[in-house]
Amino acid sequence: MLSESFLLDAFTVSARDIADADVNSLLALSLGVGWSHRAEDWEFMREVGQGWVAMDETGRVHGAAMWFPFGDQHATIGMVITTPRLQMQGGAQWLMGHVLERTKGRALGLHATKQSHRMFLSLGFVDEGTVYQYQGHVGTPPQVSNAPDAEIRAFSHSDVPALRELDRAATGWTRDALIDALVARSRGTVLTRAGKIEACALMRPFGRGTVTGPIFAANEEDALSVLYPLMLDRAGSFSRIDLASQTSRLADFAAQCGLQVREKCTRMSFGTPWPFSSGVGLSMFALASQATG
Repeated sequence: MLSESFLLDAFTVSARDIADADVNSLLALSLGVGWSHRAEDWEFMREVGQGWVAMDETGRVHGAAMWFPFGDQHATIGMVITTPRLQMQGGAQWLMGHVLERTKGRALGLHATKQSHRMFLSLGFVDEGTVYQYQGHVGTPPQVSNAPDAEIRAFSHSDVPALRELDRAATGWTRDALIDALVARSRGTVLTRAGKIEACALMRPFGRGTVTGPIFAANEEDALSVLYPLMLDRAGSFSRIDLASQTSRLADFAAQCGLQVREKCTRMSFGTPWPFSSGVGLSMFALASQATG
């Protein structure tokens, strides 16, 4: 059985529910490793996920690891952060041990940074591909031509049931709670044919500006059609989008908008592969976040 405490130099940290942590301490942790999350972004993660923190007697957080359950069979892992001191003494593996105990029996997915990739390999995760984090100040987007049979309009609350269906069709997972939390914070665009929603993109405040995702569509043409209006509105502002390719039409579009690849991470799974963009049927072309998929 895993220990509930961990000796860190001259003091002890304990594994505590992330709900007990002060959001400012979580914010200090992520800022310490150069992540741009705001306090509001941490609150979003705690709303849709669960997790552990390594907390000392003063309430300071030295590490965190979260999981995001989707139905009874799937989950993603994310927000795995430790201070350098805790990392050097095996604190990340210790926290992950607690996470894996709670997620036992589920198929797991995650996106590993360069720094954490070796640790996840040692825990039995396998590589599936690469995700590219595009970000920067948006220039004038290149014009996108919509399919003649498609109508583009703004996302509305009445579209939530259709968005849930798109998500299930693209992922095979049940993520209604995540979709509802995203909708509460986002604006978006939908593509319809004969009144039926066939593609959707959401954009919400995040970090230094906004993040676009998820994007659901059957092909890149439709994905670009729902992405274009959102990027047009962001001209001159900072934005981010996480894509599974550097050679796709969406990647070319992001680059033409002035966004550059700042970071690459490795998509990994434990149990069964987890979906991103299969190229067959409806696909998820951009992540909602690296933590949740």
